[in-house]
Amino acid sequence: MSEFTLHDLQCFDAVVREGGFQAAAETLHRSHPAVFAAVAKLERQLDLQLLDRGGYRVKATPAGQSFHRRAQALLRELAGLRAHAEQLSMGQESELNVVIGDFCPRPLLLGLLGKFFAQWPATRLNLHFEAVTGPWERLLEGDADLILHRMEAGDARVEWLDLGRVPFVPVAAPGYLAPARRALRPEDLRDYTQCVMRDTARHAPARDFFMIEGARQCTVADQVMKKEIILQGLAWGHMPRFLVEDELRDGRLLSLANRHLPGSVEALAAGRRADRPQGPVMTGLWQALRRHAPVIRQTVSSARKRNQ
Repeated sequence: MSEFTLHDLQCFDAVVREGGFQAAAETLHRSHPAVFAAVAKLERQLDLQLLDRGGYRVKATPAGQSFHRRAQALLRELAGLRAHAEQLSMGQESELNVVIGDFCPRPLLLGLLGKFFAQWPATRLNLHFEAVTGPWERLLEGDADLILHRMEAGDARVEWLDLGRVPFVPVAAPGYLAPARRALRPEDLRDYTQCVMRDTARHAPARDFFMIEGARQCTVADQVMKKEIILQGLAWGHMPRFLVEDELRDGRLLSLANRHLPGSVEALAAGRRADRPQGPVMTGLWQALRRHAPVIRQTVSSARKRNQ
């Protein structure tokens, strides 16, 4: 068996993933004949038919599927090795873009960022505040190096660092809602104003969290404003429990949680692109977040533990 090259494997992988030679050539920025020749050469070298060319779309044969799985593992290792080499060759970053989401414990995280970047005075911190799906969009579009927000699992392009579980509880000021003779249901709240976070995403479809269909809405840009509106008896809404624990304890806010309005528990995390090289400052920041993760977890989840 002759030796095949990484170029041959990359062409074969692209054809399988794209379903055709022309699409693979466009993805690889190579000519159609070059990709076709590389895959044909690979099949001759292996003495295997890797592709079924008889249909409208090219697809892998059973042998090709098996070979493709092993080839993908090798190509992932190659991509990781290249990213590592690129990282080693990088000097200190001139700037980092960090996005803080709407339900982060801001005093704690801002304090951590302040202390960290004081050690890296040559790197400028560009700090942004986004809500709902805004942080996720910024990260995927390349506008953020790091986000601190709700974990969105399932995308292999993103690496996550768990920072805790944040309980959300529906709350209202005393007297805002009419006395109910039974546990409140979502339909009982349609006649009241619900305060919700404004999604700052620019291109991604807006997503709704906790919203009651048909209810009047008051939209805000951050949780602090939302809390104040609810405290003043202008609306009700879901709040991170750690932000309203004192008010719930002293009676300035009432929990509406019941089996019909259970609230939720959201995963808070730090996220960065896993498919891009990380410089020394970003690497150091990630390590600092990992060291402080136990304190962050305790801050955002301690209220939940006290009430379990």
